[in-house]
Amino acid sequence: MHETRRRQISRRSLLKATGATAGAVTLSTGIAQATGRAQTAGGAQAAGSARGSGYAHPGLLHTGADLDRMAAKVKAGAAPYAAGFAKLAANRHAQSGWTANPQATVYRGAGSPQNYAILYNDVHAAYQNALRYHVDGDTAHADTAVAILNSWSGRLTSLEGSADRFLAAGLYGYQIANAAELVRDRDDFELDRFRTMLTTVFAPLSESFLENHNNAVVTNYWTNWDLTAMACVLATGIFCDDEARVGRVVEYFENGAGLGSVRNAIPVVGEDGLAEWLEAGRDQGHALLGVGLMGTVCEMAWNQGIDLYGYDDSRFLKGAQYVAKWSLGGDVTYTANTREKGAVGGWSGTETAADAAPVDPTMTRPVWAMIANHYTRRRGLSAPYLTRIAAKAAPEGGGGDYGPNSGGYDQLGFGTLAFTRDRAAGTGVGGGKASGAGSASASPSVTGSADPSAPAANTPPGSAPGGTAPTPAGGKSGDLASTGSSDLAAWTAATGITALAGGLLLLRRRGRGQEQRRTGGGAHSE
Repeated sequence: MHETRRRQISRRSLLKATGATAGAVTLSTGIAQATGRAQTAGGAQAAGSARGSGYAHPGLLHTGADLDRMAAKVKAGAAPYAAGFAKLAANRHAQSGWTANPQATVYRGAGSPQNYAILYNDVHAAYQNALRYHVDGDTAHADTAVAILNSWSGRLTSLEGSADRFLAAGLYGYQIANAAELVRDRDDFELDRFRTMLTTVFAPLSESFLENHNNAVVTNYWTNWDLTAMACVLATGIFCDDEARVGRVVEYFENGAGLGSVRNAIPVVGEDGLAEWLEAGRDQGHALLGVGLMGTVCEMAWNQGIDLYGYDDSRFLKGAQYVAKWSLGGDVTYTANTREKGAVGGWSGTETAADAAPVDPTMTRPVWAMIANHYTRRRGLSAPYLTRIAAKAAPEGGGGDYGPNSGGYDQLGFGTLAFTRDRAAGTGVGGGKASGAGSASASPSVTGSADPSAPAANTPPGSAPGGTAPTPAGGKSGDLASTGSSDLAAWTAATGITALAGGLLLLRRRGRGQEQRRTGGGAHSE
């Protein structure tokens, strides 16, 4: 099935082979070269060329192994994959009769003839048809996806409107790249023309936003604005094999000045092991959007060997657990936060979020399956709130299943089908928390919480109480994933890690002779 795709060797498969044969890698004085993180004065990653850096394809939200798993599970009628695929097949966007309506200019925002709904409907139709093709093998769906994408790359020249044009660039840029990634090996897909569209229409707006925030004070825009831009630039970088773009997003995730960087989006880690999500002080809908977008960034990076999920002692896990508990109706703390607003050289002001906003326990978005499966299945960590809310949201749908407005199209969705996975062997299951679990609770109750100060099970000697790997000489504190002995075997098998020493995870980049560190361990309604 899908013989062309099956011939491709995924990067993760290559890493497995490397890990099996290379043995332990000795740390040396050349560790600075191994990090692959040389940066310009502006903070962008300079290492590597713009093309030919060896990124895995397919390798945005879905790898070849992911697609094969979905197809096999659905063919076998396995739960919950079958229900997830039924949700996809029933969506009107997933039908092979979909006809695109490309526009030369797409407008989003007040003061313009808004037509951006045309774009997001076509993007979701392309993605859903491409995904359906990989699951059931019907080439009519692949033909439809290719026709949609080719029509847009042959016509779209600009995104316009108010500040909301940045949202259009970010959201639909990362989404259309994911749709194209699923058919990029098709002979009838205009690959070079599509790359040109990504790099001249979508990515420049997102890059501009991350650099100057529409000439506003850097904290003027809420968390999700940054995250849309980060998702677009990262997806563009991977799709176009542009390591500089990928590096900019990794650096921004870790150290960016805007509210989308992980410590600004999740500013306070509580004693209960939960971490406050900044935008919970705004409203539930935008908090869900932000969690979904951060998960999207983490998943795309993970599929290229970059662990942002585990960065800063799995800070994202703690923030996602917080939003899940809050969305389930549980009580959460919120530290009052005052942010500066205004235009550079113009008006200025402040806004304070004093408490977590009220929630509607029935509100749902297709954001949970991806995050819950990473932490509980790939990593074997305890995440009871994520587990509960993912089960409640299943089977997740996609664009068109969550209302007609743009908010229902902010995520590609179908996580029950796409991200459900078996628990990896050796991930710390069967008793106690895995090292660095970042678990908010050992109990599935909405209000219960484990003692976060309790030592984790199987914590390796010399580790910090939370299981954080020790800082290597000359390294940055808090820059490594928490990896305990209980999950070392799974990491080695799954990612081709060739050594774990001094807190560094070393792996071979395809087509390269050097090792690269796993980074981090890895105005409008929006």
